[in-house]
Amino acid sequence: MKKVTGIGGIFFKCPNPEQTRNWYRDHLGLETDAYGATFNFRLPDEPEKMGQLQWSTMGSDTKYFNPSKSDFMINYRVTDIEALVAELKANGVTVLDEIASYDYGKFVHILDNDGNKVELWEPVDE
Repeated sequence: MKKVTGIGGIFFKCPNPEQTRNWYRDHLGLETDAYGATFNFRLPDEPEKMGQLQWSTMGSDTKYFNPSKSDFMINYRVTDIEALVAELKANGVTVLDEIASYDYGKFVHILDNDGNKVELWEPVDE
């Protein structure tokens, strides 16, 4: 089974998220909004479809990465999230929550072997 198909997002803590977003906008040309920046790309196996990668700054006090102590979280694009979660559970991987479904895809969070929170996302690509 193909598992990870790419990076879906990069999220990191910083003392002043807006200031950091503005720095990246002003100095590196990122087109930012209140959530960060979105990078669009064509899917290699289905070039008629577009994919997205989200880059986001988050406050140093965010609880979103808990229980991880890391200052970052990576979101991986996956296929068949239900089968993948079942396989991860069978292999003793810590799955932190139930699969959540939204109009833009399904999400679940796991811990890697170092205790970093990892977000898995089965996107609905357009």
